[in-house]
Amino acid sequence: MHARIHPSILAADFANFERELSRITTADMVHVDVMDNHFVPNLTFGLPMVQRLVQVSPVPLDVHLMIENPDRWAVGYAEAGAASVTISVEAAGDPVEIARGIRRAGAKAAIAVKPGTDVEPYLATLEEWDMILVMTVEPGFGGQSFQTEMMPKVRRTAEAIAASGLDVRLQVDGGIASGTIAEAARHGADTFVAGSAVYGSDDPERAIAELRAEADAALSTPAH
Repeated sequence: MHARIHPSILAADFANFERELSRITTADMVHVDVMDNHFVPNLTFGLPMVQRLVQVSPVPLDVHLMIENPDRWAVGYAEAGAASVTISVEAAGDPVEIARGIRRAGAKAAIAVKPGTDVEPYLATLEEWDMILVMTVEPGFGGQSFQTEMMPKVRRTAEAIAASGLDVRLQVDGGIASGTIAEAARHGADTFVAGSAVYGSDDPERAIAELRAEADAALSTPAH
């Protein structure tokens, strides 16, 4: 399995999204954090913005809903054209039913767990998910430091996915850059959200290639 890089537009120039998206055409997806200033203490984008980004993005959208009541809103983001919709389990009333609705609307369904949330209850329903996102920072703001103490959770999730035989991706988000991407990959992560590591570079596509190569190398030499 090859590593996937999803640059986060939280690190992009908000006044020039179409131009910023054109700088990451070699990415696998673009990560879009939807925050409502309730579930997390930050406010970013909503459904109209995502609908417009779908129209201008050269790569598919990986939308992470950091919002209250995703039971009400998640399917709308799939219907808007997002390729993947991630819900934060801490805010969800019925995560499985939300996932099924997302899939019926034509998108991949994913689930995210905050650093303090136990992933174990959700590993029993892996067949409902196309991706598990283990947050390696507290959600809400970009630019935070990678939490190494999340690696046992990443490893446990990777082991459960492997044992299931299902095609489920394992994503990490938070502090991903050269060095930390290799550490996360060695513990089994295969999909990586990178903000400043990509958009802080003079050449974002070169940064994507370097991060992907580093992660691929680490995936072939797992931690023990």
